[in-house]
Amino acid sequence: MSSASYSLPRWVEIGLLPLWNLAVALAVAALVVLAIGHSPAQAFAVLIKGALGSASGLGYTLYYATTFTFTGLAVAVAFHAGLFNIGGEGQATFAGLGLSLAALYLFPGLPAWALLPLLVLAAALFGMGWAAVPAYLQAWRGSHIVITTIMFNFLAASLNAYLLVNLLRPAGSMAVESAPFPEAARMPGLHELAAKLGIELMPSPLNASSLLAVAACVFVGWFLWRSRAGYALRAVGSAPRAAEYAGIHPKRQVLMAMALSGALAGMVAVNELSGVQGKLALDFVAGAGFTGIAVSLMGRNHPVGIVLASLLFGVLYQGGVEVSFELQGFSREMVVTVQGLIVLFAGAMATVSAPLFAKLFKGAARG
Repeated sequence: MSSASYSLPRWVEIGLLPLWNLAVALAVAALVVLAIGHSPAQAFAVLIKGALGSASGLGYTLYYATTFTFTGLAVAVAFHAGLFNIGGEGQATFAGLGLSLAALYLFPGLPAWALLPLLVLAAALFGMGWAAVPAYLQAWRGSHIVITTIMFNFLAASLNAYLLVNLLRPAGSMAVESAPFPEAARMPGLHELAAKLGIELMPSPLNASSLLAVAACVFVGWFLWRSRAGYALRAVGSAPRAAEYAGIHPKRQVLMAMALSGALAGMVAVNELSGVQGKLALDFVAGAGFTGIAVSLMGRNHPVGIVLASLLFGVLYQGGVEVSFELQGFSREMVVTVQGLIVLFAGAMATVSAPLFAKLFKGAARG
């Protein structure tokens, strides 16, 4: 049962309730840090300083947040159609293959102004195509979207590994990665763009893909709540039979929602490969597709909430690295444990805390 079932005010549901859940999550994480033998105050201070206390740290935080924004939006679009797309990992991986093929073999001689849009398009189309297959299997063959998208994650990872080892790896190289992309295929860093405007920024992985993430948020917000197609998609997600009775075709909406979801997940490849690594590598998605599920749920499947949740996870990822370096005996595994607790309590506690808030507000209204 969702928090909306308890008739909470909108500002409580999307504002106060997530903040309360985050506070509970941080309190539990503090207890775990204390049990490990470290000071929670010191650990959180190092985390915040590492993520936000310098221009370089902030750049890394926003770079992670860009990736999580794409995967969070991908999950949200499918969710509004009544679908649970947990195949963002595979869709982003397959999009990376498409982007790499375009950069290395199809358009290697083009200048940056022509090549970069083609790489974005290739990533979107390959991500879209990889998501469309499970969508077709559910809509026309009755397969469950959760099972097929899980399996397609493994298929994409295996295909990526096979192609890198047997076809895309340069001759004589022992590294399981493709040849470097041409310079024109590199998404410019924001510090490079700022330098052209006379503004000096510290170098970081943050690149122009973050501008794509902002545009994606605006598009998804417009599409879902301002467009006719988005209304049809949400109608199918809310009541498939009623939508069909009204003349909307649920099967087409399933296909469209998953295709759009896959295209958004495919933008991870633009940020990671074109923006940072400059070549196709194994496991470049690194769990971002699964993190997008938590981001979307915490952000209430709304672009604004997804951006805020992505920033939180960006802080956790970048700050967690600093904590593992700065605090002696605080391993990377401990950092992941604390991050997992925050995901658990901040994401899954929504339905647990909602009845409490509903009772409080109901009592206050009576009084």
